[in-house]
Amino acid sequence: MSTILENTTMTDRTPEPVTVIGLGAMGSAMAAALLAAGHPVTVWNRTAARAEPLVASGARLAGSPAEALAAGELTVLSLVDYAAMHAVLDGVEPSVFRGRVLANLSDDTPDRVRAAHRWAADRGAELLAGGVMTPPPGVGKPGAHVFYAGAEAALEAHRDALAALGRPDHRGTDPGLAMLHYQAMILVFWSVLTSYLHATALLGTAGVSAAEARSHLLGLLRDLTAEGPLGLLDEVTDEIERGVYPGEFNSLDMQVTGAGHLVETFADAGLGTTLPTALWELFRRTAAAGYGANNLTSVIELVRRPGE
Repeated sequence: MSTILENTTMTDRTPEPVTVIGLGAMGSAMAAALLAAGHPVTVWNRTAARAEPLVASGARLAGSPAEALAAGELTVLSLVDYAAMHAVLDGVEPSVFRGRVLANLSDDTPDRVRAAHRWAADRGAELLAGGVMTPPPGVGKPGAHVFYAGAEAALEAHRDALAALGRPDHRGTDPGLAMLHYQAMILVFWSVLTSYLHATALLGTAGVSAAEARSHLLGLLRDLTAEGPLGLLDEVTDEIERGVYPGEFNSLDMQVTGAGHLVETFADAGLGTTLPTALWELFRRTAAAGYGANNLTSVIELVRRPGE
């Protein structure tokens, strides 16, 4: 990896060449952001027609994955998963990878990321795994950030280019850590939005508009992270740290009953009950495992030990 660092340690250098492989919505947004930041950009995609708008903006279309990799030290991969990376790159002559950094910003599991890191190392490349914390329209915009994991030296060597996509946030040398953080964040993202949709649908059965529902739900979301009677996030975090879940004011047994009523309410309204049923089942199983007198935070114990 010495050539990676030797060629990229200057602070007042010309923007380095970057290759982008994979031109779906996210990959195209990344290539556009790199072009806007002044980087020479080479692109490759199975369907070459997707590259046409980027080529019109100044990108160069490579004729093959090998040609794309050879265009510079840094290649950004934006594919559906790591299997897609292997489908594209496994056939490339191993010597082409030597001394290059593969910033794979595709979605997958931490274990598959770790396996890919070993695969890249066998070819003399450094895999810098990432998780993008913004939708495609937000790439390169203020507030966008990207989790990275792997060799910090590789990130620092190419920080200027990667910063064009979003603020780099290095999570550690274990290559799976970026994906672990990404998956944790996306779980909260999906859960909150899906709960919001369910709540809006439930209120809608009584003629409450989505706009009116928003005003109440937005207040709840704000209150959960603020100080006050509903500002529970700090309290829950402290309980997790201490492993103590006092339930004298709101035991899990009480919430099992309440979650059952929620399932019935959705069913009576003619709505789908998959989500409320999943919550009721999680609460019920946690209480049955001996945590009924504790509060909702005790659910983490069953998450940690799903066999109970």
